[in-house]
Amino acid sequence: MNIALIAHDAKKKLMQNFCIAYKGILSKNELYATGTTGRLIEEVTNLTIHKALAGHLGGMQQIGSQIECNQIDLVIFLRDPVGAKSHEPDVNNVVKLCDMHNIPLATNLASAELLIKSLDRGDLEWREMYK
Repeated sequence: MNIALIAHDAKKKLMQNFCIAYKGILSKNELYATGTTGRLIEEVTNLTIHKALAGHLGGMQQIGSQIECNQIDLVIFLRDPVGAKSHEPDVNNVVKLCDMHNIPLATNLASAELLIKSLDRGDLEWREMYK
């Protein structure tokens, strides 16, 4: 499975901790991330991440393009709904693309944990048939 990992600035540490906790599951999949988030995850987990540009430099558009081309199977976007800065990417485009292309999306820690555990159980194998 191809998993996209994205985090607003205020949620990057949470994303690192999430990836540490679920490193075993994540390591069995191809991981994609916006530039800064990917670098931070690699630093603490030693997982291999395919890094796009930083989100505000076009990385969100690169991930969005992969979603449109059905190259992403799951998106974990830990967003800061209260304190998002103007330079941070707008979540609405990613949400819209995931809805349009039937891609499971988590925008908070609770839904991210549910999706990652579902992935581990094999509940998302339907994505392989969907491609």
